[in-house]
Amino acid sequence: MKNIPVVMIIFGGSGDLAHRKLYPALFNLYEQGLIHDNFAVIGTARRPWSHEYLREQVSDAIHETHDTVDENELKAFASHFYYQSHDVTNVEHYEILKNLAQELDDRYSAQGNRLFYMAMAPRFFGTIATHINDQDLTGSGFNRIVVEKPFGHDLASAEELNKQITASFDENDIFRIDHYLGKEMVQNIMPMRFTNPMVQNIWCSKYIKNIQVTLAERLGVEARGGYYDTSGALRDMVQNHIFQIITLLAMPEPKDLSSASVHQAKQDLLKSLIIPTPDDVKKYFVRGQYLGSDTTFAYKQEPNVDPESTTETFVAGKVKFNEGPIAGVPIYFRTGKEFKEKKNRIDIVLKHINNPYGQAHSNNITIVIDPTSEIYFTINGKRIDQPRIRRENLTYEFSKAEMAKVPDGYERLLHDVFVNDSTNFTHWSELKRYWEFIDAVEDAWQKENEAGNPAIAQYLPYRIGPKEANTIFESPTEHWIYE
Repeated sequence: MKNIPVVMIIFGGSGDLAHRKLYPALFNLYEQGLIHDNFAVIGTARRPWSHEYLREQVSDAIHETHDTVDENELKAFASHFYYQSHDVTNVEHYEILKNLAQELDDRYSAQGNRLFYMAMAPRFFGTIATHINDQDLTGSGFNRIVVEKPFGHDLASAEELNKQITASFDENDIFRIDHYLGKEMVQNIMPMRFTNPMVQNIWCSKYIKNIQVTLAERLGVEARGGYYDTSGALRDMVQNHIFQIITLLAMPEPKDLSSASVHQAKQDLLKSLIIPTPDDVKKYFVRGQYLGSDTTFAYKQEPNVDPESTTETFVAGKVKFNEGPIAGVPIYFRTGKEFKEKKNRIDIVLKHINNPYGQAHSNNITIVIDPTSEIYFTINGKRIDQPRIRRENLTYEFSKAEMAKVPDGYERLLHDVFVNDSTNFTHWSELKRYWEFIDAVEDAWQKENEAGNPAIAQYLPYRIGPKEANTIFESPTEHWIYE
């Protein structure tokens, strides 16, 4: 598709997300011709900017992310941007915004198509959705909305937000964005599973011992202490990124690659998601907080963090399904801040088999998502100089030239929004199930907090998290592959 007509309204157009991610992604799509002559973007925020100042900010964002830029092309692109100072709580401002959108629709022949992007604080999502509806901001063509995470704080708030959004938009027009689903190696999970017989045939409980998902962050909460202390690692990372990855790893093969079929396969799997009991949480979940060092604050000493906070900066846990190709196989996850390095990876651990050598190591399939993009198979081979077994890695990785072609996750996902492909976005039925799981863990932890004995492990920064995370495995022979 080329030159898609649309008026896009970005709530939070002066913010960091728009500057770092959305404007560069839109420029790349403009250069590719997906949007070109018949589009306009309205950036809204409380700041008293002008059209010209927004265009300067857009140009700056492109220069910061692109080594070389055709200045004439950039000037033409930026000319499609308009700014509207906007208080999302002021109903009258929506009338002004509606008039500007219609004016730009006429000017650019956008055919009544509207795309709304919520790129601001989540507490305003419901307000914006409500006023899009009651002030009739939608156009006469297609109407789509992109919602950033977090989509709610728990199941009840997520249901309320969903109710507000569906008053204006059909489920098929709601794009709950998770940029992890735009990452190259996350999008490689399905092709790897379903196009390789040697992988597909062992992707079952007969051969897989466990799966491990690690999303490790090098930094602490830094300036996000105020937000993070109301969220924590479980809500911030597990409810979205980790569960999306787990679903792709455990889902049955869809009947085809259409969005409807992929989401149906995910929903079939999630019906069998085992919701943990309080006893399960005690046994198979660990929460922790990072300590300080000579050069860093402990979490409880970070700015805007409650000194008595019980919010976790690390969480490890277990997920299981009763249905699907790996029914009954434990999927372990961990994520946290102040790790030794930034590393996002998946380790599929295969079961040992009896063999005449007796000393063989387990076979693993490892998918590295960040900071590199690679898949490697750990197999056994003969040592050259002695009759013993050694481990070998068979690696699939991109060259530097290939890596240069990999689009940013936001570029890839914005492309999908424009062409109306919701495959790599979260359906409400999936999100609801994720929240049911998260709420069960949070409720168990809250009861511990209220009893005055929360089990919160303390861990040193720049290591691999608390040692207590090694105790969540079902079997004493299981352990973290990435150490």
